[in-house]
Amino acid sequence: MTTLDERHGEGARDGDRPRGEVTLGLAEARGPATVPLDGPTVRLDRPAVPLDRPAAALPGSAGSKAANLARAAGAGLPVLPGFVIPYGGGDTAEDTEDTTEDTEDTAALRHAWHELSDGGTRPLVVRSSSPQEDTEESSLAGQFASVLDVRGWDGFLTAVRTVLDSAVRPDGSTAPMAVLVQPMLAARVGGVVFGADPVEGRADRMLVSAVRGGPDSLVSGAQAGTNYWLGGRGRLLRTEPADAGPLLTRAELARLARLARRAWRIFGGPQDIEFGFDGGGRLWLFQSRPITAMAARPPRGARLLGPGPVAETLPEQLAPLEEDLWVAPMARGLAAALDIGGSAPRRLLRTVPVVTTVGGRAAADLRLLGAVGPRHRWLALLNPAPGARRLGAAWRLGRLSVALPGLATDLVADVDRRLAEIPSLSALSASALVGEVRWSRRTLVSLHAQEALAGALLHEPSKSRTAAGTALEALASARARGVPDSVVVAEDPVVLALTAPSLRARGRLPEGDEERGVPGSRVPDAAEHPTDHLTMKSRTPTTPLPPREALRLRIRWVQELQVRLVREAALRLRLDAERVGLLRWRELAAALHGGGLPADLHARVPQSESAPLPDAFRLTEAGAVVAERTGGGRDGTRGVSGGRAVGTVWDGAGPRPKDAVLVVRTLDPALAPLLPGLTGLVAQTGSPLSHLAVLAREFMVPAVVGATDAVHRFPVGSRLTVDGTAGDVQPGDAP
Repeated sequence: MTTLDERHGEGARDGDRPRGEVTLGLAEARGPATVPLDGPTVRLDRPAVPLDRPAAALPGSAGSKAANLARAAGAGLPVLPGFVIPYGGGDTAEDTEDTTEDTEDTAALRHAWHELSDGGTRPLVVRSSSPQEDTEESSLAGQFASVLDVRGWDGFLTAVRTVLDSAVRPDGSTAPMAVLVQPMLAARVGGVVFGADPVEGRADRMLVSAVRGGPDSLVSGAQAGTNYWLGGRGRLLRTEPADAGPLLTRAELARLARLARRAWRIFGGPQDIEFGFDGGGRLWLFQSRPITAMAARPPRGARLLGPGPVAETLPEQLAPLEEDLWVAPMARGLAAALDIGGSAPRRLLRTVPVVTTVGGRAAADLRLLGAVGPRHRWLALLNPAPGARRLGAAWRLGRLSVALPGLATDLVADVDRRLAEIPSLSALSASALVGEVRWSRRTLVSLHAQEALAGALLHEPSKSRTAAGTALEALASARARGVPDSVVVAEDPVVLALTAPSLRARGRLPEGDEERGVPGSRVPDAAEHPTDHLTMKSRTPTTPLPPREALRLRIRWVQELQVRLVREAALRLRLDAERVGLLRWRELAAALHGGGLPADLHARVPQSESAPLPDAFRLTEAGAVVAERTGGGRDGTRGVSGGRAVGTVWDGAGPRPKDAVLVVRTLDPALAPLLPGLTGLVAQTGSPLSHLAVLAREFMVPAVVGATDAVHRFPVGSRLTVDGTAGDVQPGDAP
């Protein structure tokens, strides 16, 4: 007798109702039954009900598992015969005596067992059937016990006790529990068929995973199985692994697809079905439950986004005020450049932001920026509109290519002059502070627009000077002269090109001596150096930069001016850097003009740390990130539960980190109690249709399987990025 966590018994499911062969004349066993065991007895004060009786289809008493099988059998699907001991009994004071002799009560149950087991010669499966499992809200996959290969009357009673004992939950509560009993079937091939693809969120696809023998080794995570993706009518689309042997024929896959479609019609939605083919080729349905967790899927026509074009400027997670100061001007500036170049329809540019934020991280529309090709290349060639726009813009671009270097020089000079004229920030009135921030936002629009046009229209030699290279030279020179890093920005602000803007954090300059491991120094703020108010002395590099690099450097300087203006405003409003970042720009301006702070500011909390964005992704209607799939992750990894997260590796033992990413060898159902609150899950082996994968999707925990040697490659306490959508696992906080 073998005990397994959860539902690994074998009933039957087939596309066609079987005729005759496995029909057992099972009379209803009436009367309360007392099950004697080594210890207290269990009084079952409802009759054992055969699956072909209407009472077996009532989930409140028969449990969802048995009720679903009874409904499937009644609708003509091939379900093995059996009976259910309904929920409603329990231990009572008068039942606590040891009883070993048969009574009239146990005779009825024994009669049902005798008929189903053919006098004890046929092994049985004794399975949990709780009203709380296999529902549309939660599967509770792997949470209760089932016992396989049950032989003999004593073994049957022990198996019933095992199932009933599993009703006690980890939190101490007891779930209502019925007991389902069916014959044990020796399957040639078994597995799971999903009537919809839960990994990719597609209702027009089916997913089959199969192993040799019964489905128990697959759903327990012990075997990964062979996966088959089918179309809605059962057409085979692909197989993984691609070189897998012929486990299922095309005809058998078609029968599974037919079974899945029939189950969908019977239960009113796509089903998670366990199946098995016996030695004679007959297909049996063992279990049917609703698919409780479908992966998020972007709507048709969702924009393709990615951080690539803007990550260099804004690589970190942004607060709301940072979004208003830096993302909004960037979006307007890039839209202006695209409009001038005729790259996109003006109406589209007015309604769709070129740059947006997702979870506080900047992302650009990759198609608008030309980072990816058109979705339908041949249709794009036939569409006359883009060509007409470019033709209309050609004369502008021709003249602009000649004029742009001068325009960039003029804009750079205007910015430098304005920065030089700004007095000490503490001397500015509240209205002057607001005016300076408004000027900076308008100027960033112009700087971003011209920087984008310069990159597209102006040819710069491959070895031309860059702002970052000039900043490194300035930093090295200052350190050689003994200038402390804490004041190097005040002496030569060009080094700001080496840091990203931030209202909260302090950027760190590159290490002073890599060989000795001397750490970099953080960039000081205006509060630490009150006299450092961005004076223009020593600001312009000795050797002029190309137009695009000069514009890039001014973008960073204007952003730094905004940082110091906002920090000055925060001092006056008695806010710290974290709290002021939770404001929007309009709210900050209103507060400086005397309008007061928002009433709910004290209740606002910073966004929790979000994972770095995928290189290319789309958004669902709920705003969830769905990475563009590339056919699986690296090194054979596969995502089994969508989402993206960064956390700390944990092996399930020892103290649990608050952002724990559980790294294990296999998707063992015994790990289910650890899932709530996990940041991510990584396993060396496992199937997308295993119990733990189903639960991971229910709990919305990003999960990846197939990560070779993960328990050794990712030590406990290290940082890990998990992308359950793309099926990728990378050490560190970013891919």
